[in-house]
Amino acid sequence: MDFSEIKELIDLLAARRISTFELEKAGFKIKIEINSHSQATSQVTSGEQLVAPTAPTLSAAMSVKPEPVAVPQQIAAQIELYKIKAPIVGTFYRAPSPTSEPFVKIGDRVELGQVLCIIEAMKLMNEIESEVAGEILEIYVENGQPVEYGQPLFGIRAS
Repeated sequence: MDFSEIKELIDLLAARRISTFELEKAGFKIKIEINSHSQATSQVTSGEQLVAPTAPTLSAAMSVKPEPVAVPQQIAAQIELYKIKAPIVGTFYRAPSPTSEPFVKIGDRVELGQVLCIIEAMKLMNEIESEVAGEILEIYVENGQPVEYGQPLFGIRAS
């Protein structure tokens, strides 16, 4: 999680009047608190090292301390998604042919090694397989769109 993602998260929490958010996952910890003095603070640690403290000022409209609210499901889902990334440069195809059904759709359950899409590179069709078992929650690329090496293709909630 980089600084711009943390700033977006703070802005989203402030807009939804969420006063406290905390996430700890695999040596990464972030805690964001929005207090009644219209200021947000966040502390991000990776292991024992402090990575990025920040204290942006929020609008004065938040002068009343909001009630703690559960983190919206879409925020939690985005944080926990495993991203399948393009291993090569080429053209992304969701189906084996123009008249076929897509390999996967949002909401589909996939298994390790299951074909998710095809990337065409230099007239070779390369099947891209799932690296984890789970549920497809996001498809980041449109059919027929060019993709770059390392570009996210799918977001999977691993199980």
